[in-house]
Amino acid sequence: MSSTTAPERPDPPEALDAFRADRVYLGADHLRNERRTWIVAAICTATLAALVVGGAATRSMALMASGLHMGAHVVALLVAAAAYALARRHAGNPAFSFGTGKLGYLAGFANGVVLAVTAVLMGVESASRLLAPQAVDYHDALPIAAAGLAVNLVCIWLLRPTGAQASRGDRQGDLNLSAAHLHLTADAAVSVLALLAVLAGRWLHWAFADPLAGLLAAVLVAQFAGTLMRRAGASLLDINPSPELTAEVRRRLSDEGERVIDLHLWRLGPGHHAVIAVIAAAHPKPVATYRARLAGLAGVSHVTVEVRGATEPHDHHHGHGHG
Repeated sequence: MSSTTAPERPDPPEALDAFRADRVYLGADHLRNERRTWIVAAICTATLAALVVGGAATRSMALMASGLHMGAHVVALLVAAAAYALARRHAGNPAFSFGTGKLGYLAGFANGVVLAVTAVLMGVESASRLLAPQAVDYHDALPIAAAGLAVNLVCIWLLRPTGAQASRGDRQGDLNLSAAHLHLTADAAVSVLALLAVLAGRWLHWAFADPLAGLLAAVLVAQFAGTLMRRAGASLLDINPSPELTAEVRRRLSDEGERVIDLHLWRLGPGHHAVIAVIAAAHPKPVATYRARLAGLAGVSHVTVEVRGATEPHDHHHGHGHG
């Protein structure tokens, strides 16, 4: 006995490529953040030179620690700015299956590593100064420390999150900007410690205050580094970024009694997420019906849906679409 099976009709090209209509998963403030990152990098480069020269001239370890961290901070800002530029330049490159939105997370993780290395260097040098104190010129170190703090505060203001990103505390926002902002915050904290150490040394004659401030700054920077690497690593490893959004997707897809038997949600870029869902239903509806249920759901930018009959698990349809 023989039988013939009609060849499956290939989907039209426009249907197969429908999901490619928009792969630009960049943040809403991408250009603004890129421009300000370059500006802050230039400001911090000038500040770095002043701190290193001032620390060497006054023999202040607190200032040197601040300058060392500022040097790492300049590198971090340049990495962040370059990530913005590359992501924008290659946003439409089809070689990137899910766009270039994750370049910022890669830059953020690299900047976390830079922060961690900086913390180690600061800690080693501060410990050596604590064991073998050196005379510090507190009179000249004081205005340099104050100026460094003022510059950091200006830079923090320049890179502050805006709009929806600010309202949600940057939880799902631009991690590249958040990494740069975290560097600035850590540097401001180091500057405060440096300023306090100089004041304690000048007025209270506490020679140990300067290297102790360097040690405390190293611990603080290490904590910032750990936070940044955890956040960036979670995005790079596609850890579920939002259980709340996942629950809402599941609720919408099972709105008429269907079962969501498989569901994956991961981040594509700032404010953009992809969803893959497998739905089992006694009376399956067209894929477009399920995609329509996710239409307008904030943060869902790319949807892939597979629909299976409840009694025929291997007989399925599949489709792609934008949320």
